[in-house]
Amino acid sequence: MRPANVCMAALSILSVSAVVAPGPRGGAIIGSATYTGTPLKAEPINLSKEPVCVKMYPNGLMTEKVVTGPGNTLQNVVVYISAGSDISTVPTTAASFDQQSCHYTTHVLAFRVGQDVKISNSDPFSHNIHPIARVNREWNRMQPAGTPPFSYSYENEEFIPVKCNIHSWMQAYFVVLKTGHFAVTGEDGRFTLPALPPGTYTVTAWHETYGTRNQEITIVGDQTVKVNFIFQAKP
Repeated sequence: MRPANVCMAALSILSVSAVVAPGPRGGAIIGSATYTGTPLKAEPINLSKEPVCVKMYPNGLMTEKVVTGPGNTLQNVVVYISAGSDISTVPTTAASFDQQSCHYTTHVLAFRVGQDVKISNSDPFSHNIHPIARVNREWNRMQPAGTPPFSYSYENEEFIPVKCNIHSWMQAYFVVLKTGHFAVTGEDGRFTLPALPPGTYTVTAWHETYGTRNQEITIVGDQTVKVNFIFQAKP
């Protein structure tokens, strides 16, 4: 499967260190996502179509295609087990996706195949939720202010861009995964994939702008393996 809107020219570098301290309840894979080079700069968003949004952000609202942190860390990288044994059950608790303060509160939302995602609108005006799926069914739904949340689930693994047809600057991703072992990096760029039984796994890191990288990892016993993904960033 090829994720949408991936810049294939931007390659990644990966480093794997020796096994470190044992992980809880089995093995674990830990690490971080960083970048070298010059990352794409965030740009101010034109909010003039929605005067309420202009008032909310007197200093402007910025794009989120590339979000960096201290020490060249990279946010919104999805790290997951793309191959290897996985017997974890699908959570009965829904993932949450909210439209608030003129943007999606979660830019990259990862959840399981078959898991509900609860979609809400906390703004005092209407939004439109439009996940542009290609493998799964594409749908498009208006969500007026004050209406209750609704839920939806997907049958197939897919990286799905999401947009609002009313407010064109609102963009996000649904990352629908078969595995229960995944993480999305925050400002510190770190991730942990815990509770992994011994075995060989393919670990994949995905970023919406800088593409994907795979690495095969073997866990013996309760070892913890450190894997660092270093993306070559280009403006």
